[in-house]
Amino acid sequence: QVQLVESGGGSVQAGGSLRLSCIASGYIYNTYMGWFRQAPGKEREGVAAIYTRNGNTYYVDSVKGRFTISQDNAKRTLYLQMNSLKPEDTAMYYCAAEQRQLYGDAWERPYEFRSRGQGTQVTVSS
Repeated sequence: QVQLVESGGGSVQAGGSLRLSCIASGYIYNTYMGWFRQAPGKEREGVAAIYTRNGNTYYVDSVKGRFTISQDNAKRTLYLQMNSLKPEDTAMYYCAAEQRQLYGDAWERPYEFRSRGQGTQVTVSS
């Protein structure tokens, strides 16, 4: 397992942008890395994931076309570029990593990822 530290959260108005970063303490090649979010009173949900070996990406429907997940293996860093933000994107965002092979929609399930960060808050006002 690796230690993960998120940053980049903040408060923006609807339509604005933020870029989240997640720095890993170790090697992230050949790893599934994902972003999850949890709003008050709601379950944690998968937002986006990337398989660092081949760059395959996965997105939940609600963020497709607005969010982009990317990696920089040399910097051991995962990013989430969030554009056209909406009030419903308000949540605590968490970074996670898993080196096992994941199949199908497993990337959407937080419990499939054994390494998790502490989160960074994103607040979008209307």
